[in-house]
Amino acid sequence: MTEVVKPAGDPQVGNLATPINSSPFTKALIGNLPAYRGGLSPQRRGLEIGMAHGYLLFGPFAVTSQFRNTPVANVVGLIEAIILVTILTVCLSLYAGTKPNKPISTLTNPNPPSSLGDSEGWSEFAGSFLIGGIGGAAFAYLVYTVFSSGVMETFGNLT
Repeated sequence: MTEVVKPAGDPQVGNLATPINSSPFTKALIGNLPAYRGGLSPQRRGLEIGMAHGYLLFGPFAVTSQFRNTPVANVVGLIEAIILVTILTVCLSLYAGTKPNKPISTLTNPNPPSSLGDSEGWSEFAGSFLIGGIGGAAFAYLVYTVFSSGVMETFGNLT
């Protein structure tokens, strides 16, 4: 009988191989994320991750905040997303001020990026995360504002 969950290398480390984390699909998916993709500078990693976070944070703040169903809901969502991205950037900067640990290899990511192994790389990452996060939130605001105004009504009248 074969074991479904088994140690991936040294059993004392606690890195277990399961059918989920050792599948080729999972390894390919995680390997293509900007945090783990090879050949990217810390600025490019921070910009891509920041854009994704800013874009995804706008919606919940605009739609579910206490200002929903008001004319200022979109602007409030944008401001709140920018504030949260700024708080996250401060946290990244605080981590960059410490002596960050070297990235360790895991089963799903055997070659972690070495550029995030020092304070300089994390500082570059944090600065680009702020720019990408604000840009992503602003882009989401523009898309939502355009499509929630008259554009969708125009397309709705075509049917």
